[in-house]
This record gives sequence, structure tokens and C-alpha cells, in this order.
Amino acid sequence: MSKRTAPRRQADNEARAMARSLPVSPQKLNLVAQSIRGKPVSKALADLSFSRRRIAVDVKKALQSAIANAENNHGLDVDRLVVADASVGPSLKMRRFRPAGRGRVHPYRKLFSNIEIIVREAEEDY
Repeated sequence: MSKRTAPRRQADNEARAMARSLPVSPQKLNLVAQSIRGKPVSKALADLSFSRRRIAVDVKKALQSAIANAENNHGLDVDRLVVADASVGPSLKMRRFRPAGRGRVHPYRKLFSNIEIIVREAEEDY
């Protein structure tokens, strides 16, 4: 006998995708995530395509992955999908040092972030 499968964490009309260790601070990534929250996926993809921020390319890949998960794994209608949530969190912090005058060093951190995108099938069309 095998183990029972765990119940789904999302509702039946939701799908999610995650992108981990993106090389950008959570504060900057959250600006991009705010621009797509609550929008239909077609509008969110268009906004990410024309965004001037470098990290928008990686967020667009994560959104496309969430759309593909919704369509292929859960059988949801792509035309009725809405970005329900785009949550950002911190990942690792690489500590680096920069040489300074008189033989001293100044530390700084390179920040990384995680993003989780949840798409939901809306009841009415947009």
C-alpha cells in the first residue's frame, strides 16, 4: 500500500507557479508584482512584455508557467484566468565586501527573492 495523496493546497479553480532565487531585492520585485495583481492574464502578460524593468522577464516566465499549470494540470479555461495573488518574499542574501581606504572593507549584501503567482478562473468574463 502506498501513502495517500495530500489534498490540494489551492481551490479547484486555482493554479500556482513559483520562481525562486531571482537576483533582485524583494522591494523591487514587489513593484512589478503589484502591477499585475488582480488583472486578467492577457492584460498582465501585455504589461510585463512592455515593462522597462529587467526582472519583468522572469516574472512573465512565472506567470506563463502558472497559466500552463492551470490549463494542462487542472483543466481551467485560459480566457477566464485572473491573477489572484502575486506574493513576494526574500530568499538568500550573499554577503560581499568592497575594499575601502586605509586597508578597511565595507560589507554589502546581494539580495535574492522568491515570487509565487496564483491564477484563478473567474466566474464572469473580463
